[in-house]
Amino acid sequence: MSTTDVMDNTDIEKNSESLMTINVLYFASLADEAGCSQETVSIDQSASLTELYQQLTQKHRFSRPQSDLRVAVNDYFVKWTDPIYDGDSVVFITPVAGG
Repeated sequence: MSTTDVMDNTDIEKNSESLMTINVLYFASLADEAGCSQETVSIDQSASLTELYQQLTQKHRFSRPQSDLRVAVNDYFVKWTDPIYDGDSVVFITPVAGG
């Protein structure tokens, strides 16, 4: 018998009920640093966009601070304080220079 704790079916159901699945798209330098153009992440249902970016920054070691970015959810620019929901698509957008 292993000393590792094993979750029973009730614990697994409770845990999955408290999580939501978010599709995250990456462009420009964030895609380079993440090593991918998109990923699906599971986060706590109470997580904010700021918390999501903080978690992804720890995972991928993003060099850009949140203050440099805009954020879009389901193809619309939103505020960092706007809520996110299970199944949303989130894009963190780096500054763009044009000419």
